[in-house]
Amino acid sequence: MNLKNFFGDRKFYKTVFAVAVPIMIQNGITNFVALLDNIMVGQLGTEQMSGTAVTNQLLFVYNLCVFGLLAGPGIFGAQFYGKGSNEGVRQVFRFKIIIGAIALFGGAAILSLFGDGLINSYLTGDGQEGDRALIFASAKEYLNIMLIGLIPFTVSQIYASTLRETGCTVPPMYAGMGAVLINLLLDWVLIFGRFGLPEMGVRGAALATVIARFAECGAVVIYTHASRGKNEFIKGAYKSLAVPLGLVKKIIISGLPLAVNEFFWSSGMAKLNQCYSQRGLEVVAATNISSTILNIFNVVYIALGSAVGIIVGQILGSGDMKKARDTDTKLIAFSIAAGAFTGLIMAAFAGVFPELYNTTDEVKALAGYFIRILALFIPLHAFMNAAYFTLRSGGQTFITLLFDSVFMWVVSVPTALLLVTYTGLDIKAVYFICQSVDIIKVAMGIVFLKKGVWLKNIVGD
Repeated sequence: MNLKNFFGDRKFYKTVFAVAVPIMIQNGITNFVALLDNIMVGQLGTEQMSGTAVTNQLLFVYNLCVFGLLAGPGIFGAQFYGKGSNEGVRQVFRFKIIIGAIALFGGAAILSLFGDGLINSYLTGDGQEGDRALIFASAKEYLNIMLIGLIPFTVSQIYASTLRETGCTVPPMYAGMGAVLINLLLDWVLIFGRFGLPEMGVRGAALATVIARFAECGAVVIYTHASRGKNEFIKGAYKSLAVPLGLVKKIIISGLPLAVNEFFWSSGMAKLNQCYSQRGLEVVAATNISSTILNIFNVVYIALGSAVGIIVGQILGSGDMKKARDTDTKLIAFSIAAGAFTGLIMAAFAGVFPELYNTTDEVKALAGYFIRILALFIPLHAFMNAAYFTLRSGGQTFITLLFDSVFMWVVSVPTALLLVTYTGLDIKAVYFICQSVDIIKVAMGIVFLKKGVWLKNIVGD
């Protein structure tokens, strides 16, 4: 094995950083502000923090469903751009508008009609009835306001994803940076009632997020239309929402598994956390803290995964399969190395992060343990994320469905459910075992990548 195959030259890393760093910065700032938001809500009490965490689990499912629905068209958008077809990108953008509207109305309806039952499913563990009632009330207040934020979130994703697929990553980054700063300032003002405003608590946190999302949406949309010379796909995009039937069929065939995958994977993650919560309400708070911290550190490998999808997708669109494989190998190696580095830092500060929260010593200790376990597995998650985007870049969306959500519901969720229901194992042991089963998924990813099933140009015609 030649180690040179895993390392690129200066030009290679310059290209990677040009794509990944803006995404990394945007996601990093977003997640950092989410951390501060989480800490500020945590100052109100463990119950309020747990309530917002439960609602965010439900919103997480919607968010990933939107990502999944847009990811299928996005594969074609990146390859059309690599091919040099602005008309192709324009048609993909129109399809995203239609599918985004369907997702918005469907998601809002489900969360409005079934929100109470979904929230209560997380409150079945040991704990005082008064604590349970306060968690439910906080979650409900937060959800009612956050539903409004689904509108700007969905529109932003339609525009920003298309911009990224055409190599335009910096403007969405600036829009995201501005939004999170607005969110942070409004959190402080509205949660605690500064400048003479009433103290709104969790309602203030939700309102701050919704206002920030409208700001981000406005910035991305205005930039796209104001820079029509750079973003040629937007020229005439709204003259008609018609999309060629042949392209619609191709997108649905390739994209439907992605949408299904994101729904079942995100709902699987929500189910995993619901399984953990059966061991006590303190577990809800601990998993919230650990997952919020993880989001700060996983921005590196997640951004590199996005770079895999964009860069490799564009190369596949140009038809150079040898270059696509070589580039993908180097990108995956870089993702794993970056994951190992961030994992070490995360583990080193695992005992510090929980101390930022106004919660019990039991919750802090449990959160610290969860953080260390998550840090240990970051390199594996980095590989799995890069493998997922590799398969997706070549249109192998059915395989990604097997690789991601089918594995989640066939292996991960049943493992957690069996351990929680039928064993007396401590939650720490349960958590470690549930993370460990991903080793099987890594082996699957290696097989799929070596076979080269993803080396396909899906816009050749």
